Amino acid sequence: MVHLNSGAILILSGPSGCGKSTLLKELYKQIDKYYFSISTTTREPRVGEQNGVDYIFVSKDEFEQGIENGDFLEYASVHGNYYGTSKKPILNAIEENKLVIFDIDVQGQEIVKKSQLKDFVTSVFITTPSLDILKQRLNSRATDSSEVIEKRINNSQIEIKSIDKYDYIIINDNLELASSQLISIAKSAMLKTSLFLKDDIINSWIN
Repeated sequence: MVHLNSGAILILSGPSGCGKSTLLKELYKQIDKYYFSISTTTREPRVGEQNGVDYIFVSKDEFEQGIENGDFLEYASVHGNYYGTSKKPILNAIEENKLVIFDIDVQGQEIVKKSQLKDFVTSVFITTPSLDILKQRLNSRATDSSEVIEKRINNSQIEIKSIDKYDYIIINDNLELASSQLISIAKSAMLKTSLFLKDDIINSWIN
């Protein structure tokens, strides 16, 4: 059973190339207790990826058994492979008063916000100031093919339409400012769970 005066969930979404990973490194310097949610997937590991670090790799049968058992907070099928978030480590981290950090897409964010843990969720959409700047960043990274970059750009134009579903928006144009904003939001997310104590506080005054 989760104690409602414990941890919190911070969801980060945004197009590839918006700088989420860089901002998270700054956030980790300021927060002692956090848990980064690792997705479970049925796809094959890529070169250099480690089980339990990058993803939790399972078979399709194992994943579908997990679906049947209700083990996932959210899951989706993408390009023939399952991706999902297991409930158990999330619940454990909240019990331990940790900030649970998700890096998930718009679809995943909507599912988590409708889940049994919705009261713990604070969501942030991170983006570049413009599509042109996003294109420049993706091209300058030189880590993806032109086809993959084009797919990421097209996807970003779809996801940007969902920013009104998020609690906060960060325009990552200045790293110092954007990281300061994310740190403030993260601290506020942890404080928000204290609102669940209001009935106890009222009762202590009345009784």
